[in-house]
Amino acid sequence: MKKVALIFGTRPEAIKMAPLYHALKSSKMQPVVIATAQHREMLDQVLNLFEITPDYDLNIMKERQSLPELTSRLISSIDRVFAEVSFDFALVQGDTTSTFAGSLVSFYHKVPVGHVEAGLRTMDIYNPFPEEVNRRLTGTIASYHYAPTEEAMKNLLKEGINRKNVLVTGNTVIDALLWTLEHKKNDVQKFREDINVGKGDYILITMHRRENWGKPMSQVMKAIKDILAKKPELKVVFPVHLNPAVREIVYAELKEHKRVILLEPLDYLPFVSLMEGSKLILTDSGGIQEEAPALGKPTLVLRKTTERPEAVKAGTAKLIGTERTKVVEETLRLLNSPEEYKEMAKAANPFGEGKAAEKIISHLKNVLGV
Repeated sequence: MKKVALIFGTRPEAIKMAPLYHALKSSKMQPVVIATAQHREMLDQVLNLFEITPDYDLNIMKERQSLPELTSRLISSIDRVFAEVSFDFALVQGDTTSTFAGSLVSFYHKVPVGHVEAGLRTMDIYNPFPEEVNRRLTGTIASYHYAPTEEAMKNLLKEGINRKNVLVTGNTVIDALLWTLEHKKNDVQKFREDINVGKGDYILITMHRRENWGKPMSQVMKAIKDILAKKPELKVVFPVHLNPAVREIVYAELKEHKRVILLEPLDYLPFVSLMEGSKLILTDSGGIQEEAPALGKPTLVLRKTTERPEAVKAGTAKLIGTERTKVVEETLRLLNSPEEYKEMAKAANPFGEGKAAEKIISHLKNVLGV
C-alpha cells in the first residue's frame, strides 16, 4: 500500500488536512500523520474533533522560541521520521514553518511533495512574516501544486511552474466547514447559548499574526472600544490566542469591558458556531477569509495585504489595516449600511464548493498508479 505522509502542526493546517486524511483512508493508500504540534493545545482540539490519531507526534512546541530555533528543530525531528519510514508521497498544507520544513525534508529524501493550498501570494516577503516566504519556498520544492483558485494558479504559472503540475481544487477548508455544519448542527447552536450570545448580535474578532504584535494590535483594541461605544446593541466575542505577546495587549485593553467576551482559544466546532452566528468578522487570519464567504459573513481584514485577493475581488472581504480610525470607520460603515452589508454577505464564495479533497486524492491516485 502506498504510504502518504501528511505533515502539519497548527490548527488551521489540521482542519484543512482532515478531509484529505479521511479521503486517503477511504482509498487504497495509507495516510501517515506526522504532527509537529507547532501549536500544541489548539492542534489537539482539531485532532479530537476529526478523529485523527497522529502516527508521529513530534511535540515541537516551546514557548517564545525563535524562528531559526523552530525551523532547525522541525527539520531534525521530521528527518528522523523519514529515516524510519519509506514514503511514496508527502502532503503539506499552506504556509507554516512546519510546511516549509516538511517539504524540505521530503526533498532531501527524494519524496515527491504535493502542496495543498498552493499559489497564495502577497508579493511582499515580509508581510505576512514568515508565511509569505514559507509558501514561496514550498512552491519551489513541490512536485504538484493544489491551487485553491484560478488566481492562485496564475501566481504559480508566473513563477514558472509547469501547468501540468498544477490542479485547481477549491480549498479543503470548505470541505471541513460543511462537514461540521452538517454533522454537528445541534452542538453548533448550543455553544452560542452557553456563552449567552444570539445570532447576529455580536462581532467576532480574531487577531494573532506576528506582524500585528505591539502597536497595530493595540490600535485595533482601542478601535473595538470605539465601535462598541457607537453600537450599544452589539457585543464583541474574541477568542484570544495563547501567545503571550497577544494576550498581554488584548487583556490590558478589553478585560474590563462589559460587552466584550474574551474566550480561551476554541475548538474548531465552537469557532464554527461563532462564525455562523456573528454579524460580521474582524480578523487577521487567512483561513477565515475563505470560510466566512461560505457562511455569508462580511469580513474586514486587519492587514495591509492578503494572499487571498480572490475574497477581496469577490467582495466577501475588505482589507482595512490596523489604524484605529480606519478600523472604526470601516466597521461602522458596514454596520450602518444595509446595502453594503447585503452586497458583501451575498457575494459568491471564490474558494469552492467543498469537493477539494476528492479532487486532490483522485489526482494522487493517478500520480501513484493506484
